[in-house]
Amino acid sequence: MIPQGPIDFVPIWTLILGLGVFFYVMLDGFDLGVGILYGFARDTASRNLVMNSIAPIWDGNETWLVLGGVGLFAAFPIAFGIIIPAVYFPILVMLLALIFRGVAFEFRFRDAPNRTGWDHGFCYGSLLATFAQGIVLGAFIQGFRTDGTSFTGSSLDCFTPFSLITGLCLVFGYMLLGAGWLVLKMEGEMQDWARRLGRFAFIGVALAVIVVSIWTPIMDADIRRRWFSWPNIALLSPVPIITAVLAWAEWSALNRRRAEYGPFVAAIGLFVMSYLGIAISLWPMIVPHRYTLWQAASAPSTQAFLLVGTLFLLPVILMYTGWSYWVFRGKVRADIGYH
Repeated sequence: MIPQGPIDFVPIWTLILGLGVFFYVMLDGFDLGVGILYGFARDTASRNLVMNSIAPIWDGNETWLVLGGVGLFAAFPIAFGIIIPAVYFPILVMLLALIFRGVAFEFRFRDAPNRTGWDHGFCYGSLLATFAQGIVLGAFIQGFRTDGTSFTGSSLDCFTPFSLITGLCLVFGYMLLGAGWLVLKMEGEMQDWARRLGRFAFIGVALAVIVVSIWTPIMDADIRRRWFSWPNIALLSPVPIITAVLAWAEWSALNRRRAEYGPFVAAIGLFVMSYLGIAISLWPMIVPHRYTLWQAASAPSTQAFLLVGTLFLLPVILMYTGWSYWVFRGKVRADIGYH
């Protein structure tokens, strides 16, 4: 029997899902970004290096996507029942793109006569998956039409000017993460190439942050009051200030050849602040403008039962993820691989 005590499991599950989504965005984000940048590589040797930089770890990163989806279904079923139908088409596009991307990854090494086609598949699969994720994010921020616990809108409601812009923003964001990863893994001319692409992506990210930061409070009065009413404007001022400092650090690191860790670390920092900004804007809603985390949660006994297995599973995921990154640390080279 699961004890029926006064423990509130909602904050625990919120933390688990929040961390799961963030780890997915950070880890699969950079390898999707590398996939997008892959299309800019000038020759086969360069593309092989770019591919090899993520070859040992790319598929394990999507574990976090599975964890997030299953956790949302089990711990917050009302939210799952509303959100998934509302963003059905971009999720379908994302999953198909991820599948095709994985197939292209494997076949380009084994089907040499059609390697160019598989190269395009890997690049465009990464691009489509990223853009679809951005549309899901934009639709989530805007909210959904509901009647009780049912989604009553159209499956096309998620395609709005705002969600399309957030899709483009995420493409630039993942490109920046991918460029930071390549700076970390490459040497010489390839590293310089990654820095140039990183600077291009950074300009897109900077414009994206400005546009979304202005558009979101204009679009929603509750978000506007949360950020700009007194004393919130003073209490929340560190968020844009830290974001500006991280943006300066990112640009500076991209322009200093000795800064190899800086571009990747600062890009992660920018994603952390963006993630925090969204959380502040929407808290405590899990279905924006409709249901809070507590209203959408499953029964405490269900959450407690699922938590037991999750607390065993999470350390395993963290350990094998950390071990794989440790084993394949260092630079990647065409002649000797990792060193």
